[in-house]
Amino acid sequence: MNKKDTFLRRWLRGEVEFSALLAEPVYPTPEEAVPYEPKENKHVAIRTLRRSRTGYRAAVTVLCIVFALFMLLVIGNLPQYGAADAPTVNEVPQRYVEQGMEETGAVNSVAGMILDYRAFDTLGESFVLFTATCAVTLLMCAAPGKKKEEHVFEAEVVRYDNDPIVRTVCKLVIPIILMFGIYVVLNGHISPGGGFSGGAIMASALIIYAIVWGEDKASRTIPKKAISLITLCALAFYACSKTYSFFTGANHIHSIISPGTPGRIFSAGLILPLNVAVGFVVCCTMYSFYMYFRRGEL
Repeated sequence: MNKKDTFLRRWLRGEVEFSALLAEPVYPTPEEAVPYEPKENKHVAIRTLRRSRTGYRAAVTVLCIVFALFMLLVIGNLPQYGAADAPTVNEVPQRYVEQGMEETGAVNSVAGMILDYRAFDTLGESFVLFTATCAVTLLMCAAPGKKKEEHVFEAEVVRYDNDPIVRTVCKLVIPIILMFGIYVVLNGHISPGGGFSGGAIMASALIIYAIVWGEDKASRTIPKKAISLITLCALAFYACSKTYSFFTGANHIHSIISPGTPGRIFSAGLILPLNVAVGFVVCCTMYSFYMYFRRGEL
């Protein structure tokens, strides 16, 4: 029998029935078996792949060594910490330290820098968070009209609200965390804190609420439209208020917003409301990320 005479060719010639193939597997006889002949091209391909891997590893190693040497040279040429000839020791930080409180009204110099002198940079950081939220929304949400698949691990989720200890403790802890986050946001111009840290604290309280009482109840308590509206309003207020501040400052126009008395809660001009806006953006962004990665939607 010809070695190339397969079962299909024999069936086409009518020598065997196709039902025999369904009844039991057909194995070739020793006379029909084709001896294995290793192809030389396969061994050549394996040797080429091994050489490419070796070359890749060697190139990566050399690149890492060169980069490490370059970084060491950069570190060696840096000025000493606190040196008078350092590029960072110029009129800019001197202006922050000497006239920062008088010009911004903020006791916290960091808040005065990021929300007054460099408020445009902080606006960009807030828009980075907003853009990240939009990207995660596009990637995690299903297409319009497409039915969302059921969560595979929904049956394995532990219901912490059924535990009386966890439920009671969280009812006491969550309001305290929220109040502490609000305190950090509102006192960011007086003491260490601000919108970024306070917003993260408030988001942790919302995430704990979603973990304990479930994502469905959290979504009903904090609707998706409310989160989107709060984020958009906070960013719009930030952009509009700093546009007014930049316009008056660049054109030497008297601003109706006064720095106030440093040390008081209602002081530092726009820094307090800007901290509130940033806090809302950070809080909504972190909570949105948790909900998206938890179940794919808010």
